[in-house]
Parts: sequence; structure tokens; C-alpha cells
Amino acid sequence: MSNSDIPVKEIGEMLDMVSTKLPTLIKEIYHVLYSEEGAVTMSKAVGTFYKNLIDAGMDKEAAMNLTHQYMDTLKSLTKQFGNS
Repeated sequence: MSNSDIPVKEIGEMLDMVSTKLPTLIKEIYHVLYSEEGAVTMSKAVGTFYKNLIDAGMDKEAAMNLTHQYMDTLKSLTKQFGNS
């Protein structure tokens, strides 16, 4: 690959777009994970997850176990975001 094959202009435009949009995206993710509204949304998601398992016929103990795993996944994602 020669230097003339590298789309320098397009790469520069893409990096400009990322640098413009990334801070807003990070703020929105932070708001979802750490705000009161985010907590309400996440708790509704966890409750809905559990309810859907029960409604599908799963026994309560198995549904609770899967719900714990679901919450652990959410917590893990939150920790990863917080450490980045």
C-alpha cells in the first residue's frame, strides 16, 4: 500500500466527527448508568426481565437465578465503563 492509497482526508473527517460526537455519547451513557432516571430505567428492565421469565413458565427460583446473572452483567458493564 502506498501513501497515495491512504484516504487521509476521509480519515481526518472521520476523526473530526468522532471527536465531536464522542463526548456527547459518553455523557449520555454516564447519565443512563449513574442518574436517578437511569436507576429507574435499569430497575424496570430488571423487573421486566424477571416477569417475562415467570410469564414464560419458568419457576421462580430459576428466574431469580437468571435475573441475578442479568444484574451481574449490568454491574460488570457499569464497572467497565467506570474504569475506562
